[in-house]
Amino acid sequence: MDITANKADAAVVPARQTDWKSLVIYLVFIGIFVFFSITLHDKGFLEAGNLMNIARQTAMISIMAVGMTFVLSAAEIDLSFGAIVALSAVTAAMLMPYGIVLAVTGALLAGSLCGLINGLFVSKVGIPSFLVTLGMAGIITGVTRWITALQSIPVENETFIFVFGSGDIGPVSVLFIWMVLIAVLGHVLLRRTAFGKEVLASGGNKIAAMYSGINVNRIKLYVLVLNAFLAALAGILYSGRLQSARYTLGENDLMMVVAAVIIGGTSLFGGKGTVMGSIIGALIMGMVNNGLVLMGLNVDQQMIFRGLIIIFAVTLTMGNLRKKKR
Repeated sequence: MDITANKADAAVVPARQTDWKSLVIYLVFIGIFVFFSITLHDKGFLEAGNLMNIARQTAMISIMAVGMTFVLSAAEIDLSFGAIVALSAVTAAMLMPYGIVLAVTGALLAGSLCGLINGLFVSKVGIPSFLVTLGMAGIITGVTRWITALQSIPVENETFIFVFGSGDIGPVSVLFIWMVLIAVLGHVLLRRTAFGKEVLASGGNKIAAMYSGINVNRIKLYVLVLNAFLAALAGILYSGRLQSARYTLGENDLMMVVAAVIIGGTSLFGGKGTVMGSIIGALIMGMVNNGLVLMGLNVDQQMIFRGLIIIFAVTLTMGNLRKKKR
């Protein structure tokens, strides 16, 4: 009798089905790759050098996308990370004469401090992250412009340049290695740790998360600091790759990063995030930019195309949200 009941109960439980929605981003990536491979086969799109160049150009966007994945998953937003990129790059360049360790440490601390200030205003004072980070972006940009006097600061330390930007280990760019390292660490942190589960729970349902014992304000603080830290790392990598630092670094990255994260499957409204999806989204943006350049499109046309991608991605996100509410 018990055996029959168990079989009946097992029959009621539906078989685990594949979440096709989570695979869409990978199918899109493959589709775009195949499209450019066919249409641009005579312009070197499939050459190893060009493919590595896409990864190299996408590395900083990917790293910042990892941080933004945590922020959006917690139902927050950070509009200051582009300014943090410039400040950290400039800090590293200005401290370079005193040694690589001091330069890198100082840049990471400067960025993290900005994130800490953002987080304290959001978690302790209760000001919406949109307003706090918007104001902070203006302050940081002003400080960066002031300390540089609108001048570019050269970076001439060969070791720093190799490790943090322009180096290659065999055919593999150092920037690609940085991107993979941060992607793996971010994925493990979000999916395999208690902190990651708390981030998703806080963004999905704040009240339920609080009743379950999660300190939601602490999570807000942590994700904003993490995002700023990764933006600072991106700034360091920018200075190493370009062999100079300027106050304009990062100012055009907001659209690219947000687009990559949303396209990758992270919800704009919190509660759902995927680091690997964000990396794929960043690679898609980089691949599209590279393909458009090879096609001969100018910068203005590329900006229009990026804007359309963002609108399309947000539309899909809101559509999925309405379906869930139903």
